[in-house]
Amino acid sequence: MTSQTKTPVPFEPWTDGGEGRYLHGTKADLAAGGLVEPGRASNYGARATAAFVYMTATLDAATWGAELAIGDGRGRIYVVEPTGPFEDDPNLTDTKFPGNPTRSYRTRAPLRVIRELIGWKGHPPEKIQAMKDALARLAEQGVEAIE
Repeated sequence: MTSQTKTPVPFEPWTDGGEGRYLHGTKADLAAGGLVEPGRASNYGARATAAFVYMTATLDAATWGAELAIGDGRGRIYVVEPTGPFEDDPNLTDTKFPGNPTRSYRTRAPLRVIRELIGWKGHPPEKIQAMKDALARLAEQGVEAIE
């Protein structure tokens, strides 16, 4: 099992032995070969049923997913592969990061878990709290994820 020990850098593509796969950050405890599927409660916001599942090609975006997901467990990042077509994630690419430099995507098809990424470094606690505060302000304003 390959280990990733570097600190996430915004917009830096993730590479790990040329696997050509993607990353998914969450607090769910998943097994290799399992599926991350739409139709479950979202890890974010009001926890509505998710119409999509999300993946990224950057360690930074996956780290945010793991750190911001709802739940008491530890953040986890999985190497995943899509099982169907996918598109740019409009929650990030429509206005915040045009052109998709975060390399963030969504799909209605399941993601197959290849393995857990071990040894990644998270963001500093003050940076995580600042992001949570910003997300809370958006929620107070009624800003919801684009489904």
